[in-house]
Amino acid sequence: MKDRELLQELQKYAETDYYPFHMPGHKRNLLDFPNPYSIDITEIEGFDNLHCPEGILKDCMDHASRVYQSGETRFLVNGSTCGILSAVCGLTDRGGRILMSRNCHRSSYHGVFLNGLQIEYLYPQIVSKFGIQGGILPEDVDKSLKKYPDIQAILIVSPTYEGIVSDIAEIARIAHGAGVPLIVDEAHGAHFPFARQGGFPVSALELGADVVIQSLHKTLPSFTQTAVIHMRRGFQGTEKIEKYLSVFQTSSPSYLFMASMDRCIRMMDADQGERLKKLADAVREVRRLSETFSCLNILPLDLHGVSGIYDIDPSKLVISLKGTGLSGKWLSDRLRRGYHLEMEMSGLDYVLAMTSPFDREEGFWRLKKALSEIDKEIETMVSRRRQDDRGVEHLQGLRREAPLSIYEAWNAKTEQVALKESEGKVSSEFVYIYPPGIPAIAPGEKITGEIIELIEKYKDQGLAVQGTSDGTAEKILIVRN
Repeated sequence: MKDRELLQELQKYAETDYYPFHMPGHKRNLLDFPNPYSIDITEIEGFDNLHCPEGILKDCMDHASRVYQSGETRFLVNGSTCGILSAVCGLTDRGGRILMSRNCHRSSYHGVFLNGLQIEYLYPQIVSKFGIQGGILPEDVDKSLKKYPDIQAILIVSPTYEGIVSDIAEIARIAHGAGVPLIVDEAHGAHFPFARQGGFPVSALELGADVVIQSLHKTLPSFTQTAVIHMRRGFQGTEKIEKYLSVFQTSSPSYLFMASMDRCIRMMDADQGERLKKLADAVREVRRLSETFSCLNILPLDLHGVSGIYDIDPSKLVISLKGTGLSGKWLSDRLRRGYHLEMEMSGLDYVLAMTSPFDREEGFWRLKKALSEIDKEIETMVSRRRQDDRGVEHLQGLRREAPLSIYEAWNAKTEQVALKESEGKVSSEFVYIYPPGIPAIAPGEKITGEIIELIEKYKDQGLAVQGTSDGTAEKILIVRN
């Protein structure tokens, strides 16, 4: 086996013409950062301590708080994951109950596990034409809070991986009326606070959410693994969350990461939304072109009020092949091999192209050319490939029955069985495609024939099915007896 060095492989890749329609948001387009080794330090005199900030790090985070108009803003060097874990554990009691959207990232489920919580789920609506998940209905939040008055916190993801935004203002109003804090995983909306024009959604922080977690690296010019957590002014749970930040963040935080975050926030604040306005213009042109396509469709922006959708992030391009009989994996491979365009992710019948304020004109030109040519190519194939495909909308909205909590199932005695023979059993592990990392099944949930069908669809299309101990999702750990 060839002994390959990661740094050399990265350098070789950087010299190619592959274009990134994926995170991180700097798009390898910032060339003035100094030699990282020259500024890689530890907590020496004059450079403060993230876990007890009193000097320059406190100043930088206070500046960030002023920019975001939050009560407190904290740097996260372990990504949004540690922010979600800290919020979940800080705002619930061990063994308590949390109200959580079923399409949350797996880190949310890990927080539930760590605190031994009981989950009540909020199921997103389904955008049938595109086979993706829509928004969370405020009335579903209200019904759950009335049914379970012991709920201690609400956690929803908005925007979703595909850019769907729920009605955060109304959900926050309902939550506060019940005296329950609202946590919003806004990992994919870090650019919202800086989009003063261009038709971008408003950040959850401005709409009344108590805790908002954002991944700077996903859509903005910051290193991978960098994020921030905001607490609104007047929120009483800040100290509880900060206590857990000291648990889930490394004791040796990277000054490169923290410098990257500080620089990113200052850069975007000084830009006054100009880059995002140009980005909105560029993606608008891609959408206009797609109106001439015969086979490919791009998620439109005029779906407000449909499937729980309150708003849509225009920077996310969901490119659908629905009805063609072709898979998202096929399109992703076609774009990579034929045009050297790398997508963020592929679903069963769509791909997601992530754009950012640091994309270049060249990238959009290449994407438009590629999609135009591929649409014509598919048109010649579609007559013999078109088939009756329900997509996954009938599976995405499945309600899960959970006889056990995540904590109970994770720590139970288990046995491994073939996935195809697991119907009726209770799972002891996660199964998800990554990205985006939303579980198809979570520990404690009963495995149904429809869940097996969904996972098999993922595997048949060559998607990256992960989470099972055998690594192939051919077998799954179930709770014994």
